[in-house]
Parts: sequence; C-alpha cells; structure tokens
Amino acid sequence: MAKKIIVIGSGFGGLAASLRLKAKGYEVTLVEKHPDLGGRARVFKKGSFIYDGGPTVITAPYLFEELFSLFNKNISDYVNIVPLDLWYRFVFSDGETFDYNGNNDLMEKEIKKFSKNDFQGYKKLVNFTEKIFNKGFIDLSDKPFNNFIFMAKQIPALLGLKSYKSVYKLVSSFISNEKLRRVFSMHPLLVGGNPFTTTSIYTLILFLEKKWGIHYSMGGTGNVVKALEKLMVEENIHIIKSAEVTEIISDNNVVKGVKINNSKVINCDYIVCNSDPPNVYKNLIKSKNDYNFLFRQKMNRMDYSMGLFVYYFGSKKQYKDVAHHTIFFGNSYEKHLDKIFEKKTLSEDISYYLHRPSATDSSMAPDGQDAFYVLVPVPNNLSNINWSKEGEKFKNLILEKMDQSVLPGIKDNVISDFYLTPDYFEKDLATLHGSGFSIQPKFSQSAYFRFHNQSEIYKNLYFVGAGTHPGAGMPGVLSSAKVLDRLF
Repeated sequence: MAKKIIVIGSGFGGLAASLRLKAKGYEVTLVEKHPDLGGRARVFKKGSFIYDGGPTVITAPYLFEELFSLFNKNISDYVNIVPLDLWYRFVFSDGETFDYNGNNDLMEKEIKKFSKNDFQGYKKLVNFTEKIFNKGFIDLSDKPFNNFIFMAKQIPALLGLKSYKSVYKLVSSFISNEKLRRVFSMHPLLVGGNPFTTTSIYTLILFLEKKWGIHYSMGGTGNVVKALEKLMVEENIHIIKSAEVTEIISDNNVVKGVKINNSKVINCDYIVCNSDPPNVYKNLIKSKNDYNFLFRQKMNRMDYSMGLFVYYFGSKKQYKDVAHHTIFFGNSYEKHLDKIFEKKTLSEDISYYLHRPSATDSSMAPDGQDAFYVLVPVPNNLSNINWSKEGEKFKNLILEKMDQSVLPGIKDNVISDFYLTPDYFEKDLATLHGSGFSIQPKFSQSAYFRFHNQSEIYKNLYFVGAGTHPGAGMPGVLSSAKVLDRLF
C-alpha cells in the first residue's frame, strides 16, 4: 500500500513536490489554505482587470517542462510559455535607460552608453558567473544539504569562486560605472536579498538568465498554476482547498499528521511543507520540546528578507512605450537598501519593479487599457510600521513617483486599484515577520545553514520553497522540489 504524503501549501514548490512525489508512487494530498492554488502566484480579479499576484519573471522554463515529462506529457498542451526579446528596461532617476537582454551586440551598445571601458569587464563578469552557475546551480541546486560534511567539502570550491564577497563587491570588481553596477548587482532583490550582503553565489542568476532567457506565460503566470492543477487532477493527486493547516501533530521527533481549520485531523506518513520554515517551527508545531539548543540558536539568529508593498492598478490609458518589465532606481542605492534591511525605516526615495504584461499579451487588459502591478521593497514587519495608517500614503507616494518618471499622467488614469503590504504576507501567506522571501540569502543562511529540506528535528518532515535550499525565485523553489527526489 502506498505511503501517504501531505503537502502543505500550493506555491510552485508545493505543486512541483506533489507531482514529483506522485511520480514516485506515493499517495499525495495537497492542502491549501485559500480557495485557489498558487500561493504567492495567486491570481487577483478586480473589475475588468486580472492581475498575477506575484512571480512574473520565468527563467529556466525546463524546470516546469520536467514536471509534465514525468507523466509523459508535453507542457505545450497545457500552457504557452514564450521568450521575451527585452528582459528588463532599467530606468534611472535622471531619466537615463538601459535595455537588458541576451544579445551581445545590444549589450555592448547599451553598456557603452554609460561607460566605454566596461563592456570588456561585463564579458569577464559573465564568464566568471558561468563558473559560479556551474557549481551553484548545475551541481548543487538539487542536492540536499542536510550533512555538514557534505557542506564542508563544497567550501574550497565556493571560496575559489569568491563566495565570501557580496554580489555588489564581485560585480564592482569587473564594472566601474556606478549605474552599471546597479544593473548587474540587483538580482538578489528578486530573491529577497540585499546586494551588499548577499553572497556572490547569487550572481549565478545573471548567467542563468543568459543561458535560458526570460519568459512569460501567455494569459499570465496564473496559467502555469492552472496547467499544473490540471495535471495534478489528471494524475489523481487529492487537492483540498480552503483548508488551513493550524497544527502539525508530532510525537517524539516524528510528525503524525495535520489539523485542518482547528478541527479535522488528517494522518499521514510524511509531511512536505511549502510553507515558510520559521513560521512552521514557531507557530504550527505547538510543542517545542523536540528542539535542541543548536536548533533554537539557529532560529534566533536568522535575518529575514525585506517586505514587499505591491500595488495593482488598471489604467484607462494605454502606455504602449512601457516595457514588459521595468526596474526603476531611485537616487540612492546602498543607503536606500540599508534603510530597508538594517534600519527598517520607510524612505521617499523608492526604487520599484513595474510589470506591464500587456506589452506582450493583449489579453491581460481591456482594449485600449493597461493592467499593471508595481512592487516596492520595504522593511519587513520587524519594523513595526503600521500599514493601516501608512499604506494609503505610501500608495500615493508610488503613484507620484511613477507619474514623474515611467508612467506620466498615471495619477489621472487609474480606474481600479488595490495594494498588499507585509501584513498580507504575514497573515495570508504565513511568512514570519511578513518577509517577502523568507530568510535572506546570506552565505551564513545558504545551503547547510538554511532550513534543511529534510527537517533537522523531524525525520519525516520536509520543506520546499523559498526558505529552504536552494532559495527563493522560481528556479530555486522548483529545484527545492527536485531535492526531494534524492531524499525519498
């Protein structure tokens, strides 16, 4: 008789884990708190506008393709994922722009707009990040780091790749122009890290983008969720929605089952959490008697990612010249990030990521209109910011900044809007302190030093998703499910 596995949470990590474990012959039940699947990738509908809730940048699409091939099916029969020509348009506060993609000729032209000398440095940076990518992603992203001896064996290679440097420092050793340093060091912000403190291992994202490009799912990222849900139904994975896990039941270092909505108990042989590990250990496991001294210290020392303020809005005016992905840099960079990550204070000098899917897909907004979301890094809830008081003010600040830069006249053209704050991440997505990406990707919180894919405390409790190895971002959470292939 097949062993029973409960997967908690239906973000991409949970969806991928459910499919991989089903392919191995387990009886899989996916339990989701919300009435819809997707976790951070949920879809929101307001009026005539439909918004992707969270992740919008698809890299390494083969990781999705693999999930369908496990069952001898083709992803193209379920969803249409297309490559983008322009990956990001970077806009600086003085109005200068940098168009970023994988074309060497365009990159040379764009880099030389800012610095005649930095194109050679860029080529050297790409070559160096390829080495980091080969080690950090190809070799290690799907390997479990439950054993310190295994971690210790990796340290010489990681030191040889300058993992002790921050992303910003490594980039700066190849690039001299400050604006270009921002362009090529911003990637940790996509996975919850500060470029000035995140280990340079994460420059592998730069090469990962170059290797596979940046893609978009026609109809929005939500269509990837729908495709995976359809596949799960076809393969007889049991899905229970509107079912919040309020307790993980344990006894003597073994988890026994879950309590749903404070009442119904479902027993199982294994639990896989696509839920924020620090929140699980703090709030879902009621008895802490099994936690040893070292694990308690680990819990206490963790630094959490920044929070996110996400503003969704429909515009009656169409902004045809605005790119699919725009990243706007405020005046300051290091000081601004220090305010967010260390001082935990709000700043008026914001930077933001603007998503305009109708640049690629006209179905994402009514005719002649645009549907946007803008994501702004903010302090997590350790800041004690009262978002019920600050939210509207901050929304208006964002509108003002966009009106002055990327979206002129937007203040007069918004016809439908709402926003999410770190409170949503804490209450609805159950991330500790409302962090946008669980714990930060510092070296001291990477690989063995992150929360393990197989629990350090309960041998039949497992984790996938942003807070475990290898980390946040779509390739990270999908790879965390691949780790399970080696553990089960």
